[in-house]
Amino acid sequence: MGRHGTIAGRKEKQDAKRSQIFTKYARAIAVAAKAGGDMDYNFALKNVVEKAKAINMPNDNIIRAIKKGTGELGGETYEEITFEGYGPGGVAIIVQTLTDNKNRTTSSVKHAFDKHGGNFGTPGCVSYMFNRKGYILIEKADGVEEDALMEVGMEAGMEDMVVNEDSFEIYTEPADFNAVAEALRGAGYELLEADVDMIPSMAATPDGNAINTLKKLIGALEDDDDVQKVYHNCEADLED
Repeated sequence: MGRHGTIAGRKEKQDAKRSQIFTKYARAIAVAAKAGGDMDYNFALKNVVEKAKAINMPNDNIIRAIKKGTGELGGETYEEITFEGYGPGGVAIIVQTLTDNKNRTTSSVKHAFDKHGGNFGTPGCVSYMFNRKGYILIEKADGVEEDALMEVGMEAGMEDMVVNEDSFEIYTEPADFNAVAEALRGAGYELLEADVDMIPSMAATPDGNAINTLKKLIGALEDDDDVQKVYHNCEADLED
């Protein structure tokens, strides 16, 4: 549904915002580490650390974030808050944040919606249009064969696989996500993304003018250090 852009577009976006992404990952690592700093027993921590390493986040930063989460180092306490609303063209948007100041984050997210033609909504106003699913992204590359990938995924409990021009998108039930991700890693596949996400169950198809404004809204939200993820149901690719 246009939720994910091309591999090249996603990598370019990460490169352009690497410092800011490090800040976001540091928060996510600290929150995940609250359940324990041993990655052999804390899959959520292992998952976010592997994603941080994939974008070359310095190991010292990762270790410091883990220690903040486990309480070995002092630091801010982050709260998870989810916001919902509509963007231009009736596009449903879910914004997941980690913040040490709820009022600041609420004001910032609301301002972004107001400034860029959106409508800041109440909890539940758009979440019914999304399903919580495990999501894994694997790049098409030499040695990555569709049939072999499908076999590993199916044996581990994969629900569905979508084949794109430059990638494979694998979907699971949330309860099966860890098993599928570990099976794929064990088979030697590089997971460019692996998380339990909000996947849209219905699409919005705004016109060109609305799409341009929508891009500005999503960009403003993603530029906020408190924002971890922005989900939407726009059918168009917004990464170009």
